[in-house]
Amino acid sequence: MTRLRSVAAAEPADDLRSRVRFCPDSGQIWLHENRMLLVHAEAQALLRRELIDSLGMERAQGLLMRMGHASGVRDAEAARKRAQERPDIDAFMTGPRLHTLEGIVRVQPVALELDRAAGRFYGEFLWENSWEGQWHRHYYGTHHEPVCWTQIGYSCGYASAFMGRPILFKEVECVGMGNANCRIIGKPVEEWDDAAQHMRFFTPESIADQLFELQTQVVQLRSTIGQQDGMGAEMIGQSPGYRAACELLRAAAGSHISVLLLGETGVGKELFARALHRMSRRADKPFVAVNCAAVPHELVEAELFGVDKGAYTGALVARAGRFERADGGTLFLDEVGDLPLPAQSKLLRVLQEGEVERLGGTQPRKVDVRLVAATNQKLAEAVKAGRFRSDLYYRLNAYQIDIPPLRERKEDISPLARHFLDKYAAINGKKLRGFTDLAKRALLGYAWPGNVRELQNMVERGVILAPGGARIEVQHLFPSNAQQLHTEGLEMVDSLGGGSWEAGRALCDAVLNGVMTLDGIEAMLLEAAVDKARGNLSSAARLLGLTRPQLAYRLKRLQETAPGGRADGAAPDPAR
Repeated sequence: MTRLRSVAAAEPADDLRSRVRFCPDSGQIWLHENRMLLVHAEAQALLRRELIDSLGMERAQGLLMRMGHASGVRDAEAARKRAQERPDIDAFMTGPRLHTLEGIVRVQPVALELDRAAGRFYGEFLWENSWEGQWHRHYYGTHHEPVCWTQIGYSCGYASAFMGRPILFKEVECVGMGNANCRIIGKPVEEWDDAAQHMRFFTPESIADQLFELQTQVVQLRSTIGQQDGMGAEMIGQSPGYRAACELLRAAAGSHISVLLLGETGVGKELFARALHRMSRRADKPFVAVNCAAVPHELVEAELFGVDKGAYTGALVARAGRFERADGGTLFLDEVGDLPLPAQSKLLRVLQEGEVERLGGTQPRKVDVRLVAATNQKLAEAVKAGRFRSDLYYRLNAYQIDIPPLRERKEDISPLARHFLDKYAAINGKKLRGFTDLAKRALLGYAWPGNVRELQNMVERGVILAPGGARIEVQHLFPSNAQQLHTEGLEMVDSLGGGSWEAGRALCDAVLNGVMTLDGIEAMLLEAAVDKARGNLSSAARLLGLTRPQLAYRLKRLQETAPGGRADGAAPDPAR
């Protein structure tokens, strides 16, 4: 075994310094055959500080130790070549001398014993002028544990690669702890009793998996917050028409008035009805929904008003109707325009008298029900055509809320799509990075005949079809006409690049015609920039020609003006 027991035994490092070459013409620095960088210690310290502040002390320690380990392994390659022509001790000391030459720390050997053939190793070194320990104490004060993480990682990586077996160095004294200098001791991993506690830092953490778990928790928390707010997690939108509908809903929540929800199929009429129930004083009572179009006409009255035993053949037991089940709460009649005329007459009586009589029964039963009706038909025209009773229409139409179709809510498409992506990615346990630019253009350009329900189903299909870790593409959303949409999207990109103002004129028309608002456009632009920068607000600000505080201010303002605070889902957290 070769031993080094004194500092004097270490040979000078003039031969290493002679191998450093500066090439001012190419702007490169070389050490042997490896390109090097000359960086400011303070800049490196600021980066280290940002890592600690962003990731936390423990995660930053692991990342910095792995960085140092990789550097040590690289330097050991040169040392192993020297070992073929020099004694092991001298070859090994190449690493400590490089550490000194690179300005990291002055390394003084205290004791070094190694036998490469037998795999035996013991090393003890004194570190002077450790940049890492000094800067850590500068920013965070005296620490209770050693803090020269990059340097200790370098030592472990270097010694392990040189010896061909895992060597663990531990820092037993550190300037970051208040010691005058740092001191390290290295031995094979199995000779340390607490090796596992230190070696865990060299195992890379899957930050992506952790972020995905956090994303899943955020989706669940948003859902909970939405339920507490009353509007619901999927009540997302900031377009003028949608916000007006939400305000009307809030205004009606505290009263008993019957509400009529009008809108095309798939706009979210039942979501509105459930939100109204949650915000009302009846929230702790039943919410009962009936799709009138799905119930056969001959069974509608029995379904709504109940049946007494023996009312008709097969009525072997008495059964309460939907009105009785909703007593004290809210009854939602979806597609009320499809009710047959006899049922309309009995419904009117129930609304007027506040009591219901079962089929085959003689005893009226008092019910306290708030009625919310919805339809995609034009009831006024149905009244003129004799398909709907005028007196019932006026009774139901006491408080009307029109829910705009999705094609009139262009600025709501992106936040809705992102919400559904987060939801179904969490359900399917899949990590996705969002939508491609062409997919976003396709979503914004589609007419959405099925409205929000169609968007929800389409995004769910996209989540299932897109490979994990990738983005949802056009063909995942529109399998049948993906090529056409892809071509149209590329033509749009080409026209924008060529200086055409057609897309700009269309955007101006959308604002001037009331289809979009300036706030909506700003929200879309901010979201696109943050998405393109992958969540890095500083990079997003540079893309927009703003400072980071300016971008954070705009995002915060959008959050404050959106319904339900963060309910629109469009603007990311400015503190991120």
